[in-house]
Amino acid sequence: MTTLSTENNGPLAGIKILDLTSVVMGPFATQILGDMGAEIIKVEPPAGDNMRWVGPMKNPGMGHIHMHLNRNKRSLVLDLKKPEGLAAIKLLIANADALIYNVRPQAMSRLGLGYEAVKAINPKLVYVGAYGFSERGTYAGKPAYDDLIQGAAGVPFLTLAQGSDVPRYAPVTLGDRSVGLQTVIATIGALFHAQRTGQGQAVGVTMFESLSQFVLGDHMGGKTFEPPLGDAGYARLIAPHRRPYGTRDGYLCVLIYNDKHWRNFFDAIGREDLKTDPRFCDHTSRAANIGDVYQFVADIMQTRTTAEWQVLLEKADIPNTPMHTMDSLIDDPHLNASGFFPMYEHPSEGTVRTTAPVGEWSETPLSIRRLAPQLGQHSREVLLEAGLSEEAIDAMVASGATGANA
Repeated sequence: MTTLSTENNGPLAGIKILDLTSVVMGPFATQILGDMGAEIIKVEPPAGDNMRWVGPMKNPGMGHIHMHLNRNKRSLVLDLKKPEGLAAIKLLIANADALIYNVRPQAMSRLGLGYEAVKAINPKLVYVGAYGFSERGTYAGKPAYDDLIQGAAGVPFLTLAQGSDVPRYAPVTLGDRSVGLQTVIATIGALFHAQRTGQGQAVGVTMFESLSQFVLGDHMGGKTFEPPLGDAGYARLIAPHRRPYGTRDGYLCVLIYNDKHWRNFFDAIGREDLKTDPRFCDHTSRAANIGDVYQFVADIMQTRTTAEWQVLLEKADIPNTPMHTMDSLIDDPHLNASGFFPMYEHPSEGTVRTTAPVGEWSETPLSIRRLAPQLGQHSREVLLEAGLSEEAIDAMVASGATGANA
């Protein structure tokens, strides 16, 4: 069993962030910032973040995805539509370094928490919004969820172009998590500027633009040029046979990529004649004939078992790896040897497995200091730190402006 860290030597130690985010994108970003040492105060409505209620779970409000998005945070319940709740968040804003939200900017303004309002309280505050669409475009203010943004950025079209019978979303929250990483980068950049100059700012990180940049970095293709040199799309990535190769008894992930790999592969399968085939002779030719190239490999991979191919490909120094399932990924020997799956004893949920912070830092190591909190677990603690009295907090609990699970 792993012990929670009692020290915080992370690169963001001493930074206080108010986390007004929910679901996946924002909480993923703030968890990473928390792993880096920032103090994260998760501000939740009385009903809690929606992801608390997605099972499996042992106890109400402690769903598995919540557990993997909200470590290194304290949970404060505030009803920001009540005057006492709004007054409390303003007390916290006065002493915070950053505030991160992922509702539409108009919703923040309706609450009285638009940028100009919070800037008047704390001019040094970094105010980061992660939401659907740029305020400069025609989609400004539209609602946005991962499925919608994946569709808008063309991800399901790419699955169709690759040969799927119907367009499909990537079966991970690709938009939420990739844009969550952009939110981390934006927050750190703005914090660096604020620490250096004393000047806060409003930053908008938009899902549609971020995921479109992510997708078109690969697939702008011939439309990169004006006039175009061809259609959009990167042929290698949408080739129908770019997928784990079926072997005689399973699947194997193989990438025969550079000229040396191909020469070794042809030697290994006894097809030296293909070294001079115009489809295979160099990188440019293979790219121009990528459909035929992948089809050739797919056909020949069917002739041996997975184990036979692994021996042959390892000897030929050709990159390959078995295809994991989710269960076998959790059992992966490399990940387990590197400490990627620490086990902790959660005070309410018992023994839990999580993933370790990513990265190895020689001087400012990341750490897990708190496990995901129960709803309102730290409300009283945080409000006392903000300067409210026990009597004032009791009154807020009675009015429903806060909820204190402690």
